[in-house]
Amino acid sequence: MSNFGIWKHAGRYIQIMLGCLIVCLGFNLFIIPAHLLTGGISGVALIIYYLTGLPVGMQNLAYNLPILYLAYRVFGKLYAWDTIVGTVVLSLILDATHFMVDWNVTNDGMLSAIFGGVMAGIGFGMIFRANANTGGLDVVGAVAKKFYSLDVGTVVFVLNFVIVMASAWMFSVDEALYTLVSIYVTAELTNRVAAGLNREKSIFIVSPAAEKICQDIMENVHRGVTYIEGKGGFAREHKDILFIVVRLTQVSRVKTIVDHYDPQAFMIVSDTSEVSGKGFTLECESYQDARRKWQEEQEKQKLLHNAHD
Repeated sequence: MSNFGIWKHAGRYIQIMLGCLIVCLGFNLFIIPAHLLTGGISGVALIIYYLTGLPVGMQNLAYNLPILYLAYRVFGKLYAWDTIVGTVVLSLILDATHFMVDWNVTNDGMLSAIFGGVMAGIGFGMIFRANANTGGLDVVGAVAKKFYSLDVGTVVFVLNFVIVMASAWMFSVDEALYTLVSIYVTAELTNRVAAGLNREKSIFIVSPAAEKICQDIMENVHRGVTYIEGKGGFAREHKDILFIVVRLTQVSRVKTIVDHYDPQAFMIVSDTSEVSGKGFTLECESYQDARRKWQEEQEKQKLLHNAHD
């Protein structure tokens, strides 16, 4: 393996450990002091902790042992190894930082639910971005999907719902409701971090004035535009479709340009994440330079054509 490959793997495992640390801080600073639960196996471990005082991390590791074996048997060594790393590191750090429970950062249940959910969501998102996980119900959901064609999200939701209902029955309705808030915030932040924080906008434009719109966008918004050949579904007429990815601050400029040339243009603006390539993660030459090079190339082709004639 090259040095680059070694550093890449090392960086991935550092990200996993950092994500686990952030999750554990959310647990021990906010969730556990407020007597809240979380989804998954850790939620079961918290219920037992509140009733008996057994360490949460030790329980989390013990309950995940059969799930880790299941991951190995069903998905193979690589998936199982990454799951083991995430589960073991999370469990160890969870108990190692348990002393923070006594710090009493806040006595407000809602603040605890929100900030605990935020930290847990950021941490889990970092772990998932590193193509790892921390075992628990995600593995169970993946197995259910593979063998029974059940949706992973549905399986995890049902199991989490059972845990929350147990919380309401064993403790109090207020704590169960705060737990729901925490689980929701965790899920939202996990999805956002896992999908990427560099949120851009993708735009589709269908208009007879596509050529003029394209030219204006490239000159004034300084974004590349892609033509897509299309055909109307009713009359089967030819349609020019423009596709462009822009930053959030550039959306209004694109809308202004489109409205100027064709107020009746059909346009779709949607969220896009993980955008990479020229103009976003790579340097891109200006429209004027690209236009000049294209014109020079056209002149060369024209001269060659005349020479052959």
